[in-house]
Amino acid sequence: MLSLCLECLGKAPPRKQSPGHRAAVARHCGVMAARLQAKLAMGCPSRWLRGWHLSLWLSGVRLAHAGAAEQLQREYDAVVIGAGHNGLVAVSTKSEAAYLQQAGVRTAVLEKRHVLGGAAVTEEIVPGFKFSRASYLLSLLRPQIYTELELQQHGLRVFPRDPYSFTPLLEDRSTPRSLLLGHDVAQTQQQIAQFSQKDAQAYPEYEAFMGGLVSALEPLLDAPPVDTAALGQGSLLQRLKALQTLRPLLQAGWALGRQLPRYYEVLTAPISKILDHWFESEPLKATLATDAVIGAMASPHTPGSGYVLLHHVMGELEGHRGAWGYVAGGMGALSQAIARSAAARGAHIFAEKAVCRVLLGGDGQAQGVALQDGTEVKSKLVLSNASPQITFLELTPQEQLPKDFVQRIQQVDTCSPVTKINVAVDRLPSFLAAPNTHDGRPLPHHQCSIHLNCESTHLLHQAFTEATHGHPSSRPMIELCIPSALDPGLAPEGCHVVSLFTQYTPSVLAGGQSWDEQARNAYADTVFDCIEAYAPGFKASVIGRDILTPPDMERIFGLPGGNIFHGGMSLDQLYFARPAPSYSGYRSPIPGLYLCGSGAHPGGGVMGAAGRNAAQVALEDFRRL
Repeated sequence: MLSLCLECLGKAPPRKQSPGHRAAVARHCGVMAARLQAKLAMGCPSRWLRGWHLSLWLSGVRLAHAGAAEQLQREYDAVVIGAGHNGLVAVSTKSEAAYLQQAGVRTAVLEKRHVLGGAAVTEEIVPGFKFSRASYLLSLLRPQIYTELELQQHGLRVFPRDPYSFTPLLEDRSTPRSLLLGHDVAQTQQQIAQFSQKDAQAYPEYEAFMGGLVSALEPLLDAPPVDTAALGQGSLLQRLKALQTLRPLLQAGWALGRQLPRYYEVLTAPISKILDHWFESEPLKATLATDAVIGAMASPHTPGSGYVLLHHVMGELEGHRGAWGYVAGGMGALSQAIARSAAARGAHIFAEKAVCRVLLGGDGQAQGVALQDGTEVKSKLVLSNASPQITFLELTPQEQLPKDFVQRIQQVDTCSPVTKINVAVDRLPSFLAAPNTHDGRPLPHHQCSIHLNCESTHLLHQAFTEATHGHPSSRPMIELCIPSALDPGLAPEGCHVVSLFTQYTPSVLAGGQSWDEQARNAYADTVFDCIEAYAPGFKASVIGRDILTPPDMERIFGLPGGNIFHGGMSLDQLYFARPAPSYSGYRSPIPGLYLCGSGAHPGGGVMGAAGRNAAQVALEDFRRL
């Protein structure tokens, strides 16, 4: 279907439309839609849209905006709160070859923002520069979702990265050393051998050891946790059915086998202890440790930090375990591909439709949602892609929830150390450890996650300690990514977009001070000073920047406390206990209300598993209605 902008709608088409003409019109209207999306992203007023009863097509997905309220039906079988990637996956996911929509479940997705995707969005904050504004890399998305939703057919393209990790060092020598890691084992060993021959020999064995643990735990990701309550109550048939939920757990235990004690240590010990067992060189240990603390208010010396590392190496791209890549067009292109898949199955997806309340019937059953504009949408099922805090503490009447459940949700640790800074630059950073060539073209290390202030695990711990006292780190851990090195269409010619994922920054500063404009800019200046030490000239290349502190992440994306996982990924907040004991299977204390976001099992990251699993549970209940 060819979708026209207002300009083309006002033109009379030729009687015979050639394929070339249709392609030209499509390109023009696509540009107009992109410009409109950029203006909305930059906060430009959209009042000129009022009075027009129309739908906007952005990247091929029909988004019904405020001016098209009549398209929203007043009753569906299921309503999804929030069009983050999990919410969109829930709409499209199939269970036993029956898609939610194709199974006769009429579904609507209601998103409060003007753009789909939750934290997986592409926004043009600086004119001409397209940023993956929050999440910025892809790896964890479950393989089944790629195939079941036919995402490639719906336009998803991913640029794999090889090499994938670059750690330059600050050293008092003419050319400082650096550590470059990739999929070529021999080359990676050669890089590690600069620092330790012993570590170079141990690295393949370490990779195999961690890969074994990941393979064992994988079955747990794609199914609800064991229903412990059902095992001890109900009829014999119900108990036998509940026993089936033990299968993934038994599979994991069987796969771990005799290595279980060693793997148990990985899950419970500080990652520094695990890495000390394997390696002796600090640059390698610090580089690996970043995956154990990223997004977590934790130090490499924090017990249990090993699981977070595992969580970040569970994904794969094109058969490479633990590989990460850039989505062509930014992370929003992934959300758009999932949305296209959902829309192709008949789902109705609406932007700028903020839900303010879950509607309950006299029997306490969820019966739909109320929007901020007063509209009520009735439904038999409500799936919330919002955080547990928003879902149960803001949208659901408190008197309808068990007090101990409310207390559990209130006590979830949502502390976040992350400040994301999106930067537009007019040239590539040139690192002292790997200077640019004269033509300024990207070199292999420019496609990597570039780790700064990672010379040692001690530096990471020091940065964490400062934040625990309410002070932003003076030498923050910085993961610098340049997606335009592989996807040049994200920026004007010769320019680049730079993603800075930094920590540690407390949500509330010492003395109760808030993150005002002065504090935000002061911290960003600290980050830029650090980058300048590794890549002189970086500050002079900056065209614009977008600073997102933990309060900003909460305000814009609904991330509780700014936490990218909707809650910490510590062992006490995983599996049986996510989001609360006895409610880890996506069902909530309110019949008909389900949690399908990152606050549910198996947790955060652009994985889609929570949405897929929750849809299967909800569909099972729907069939019994």
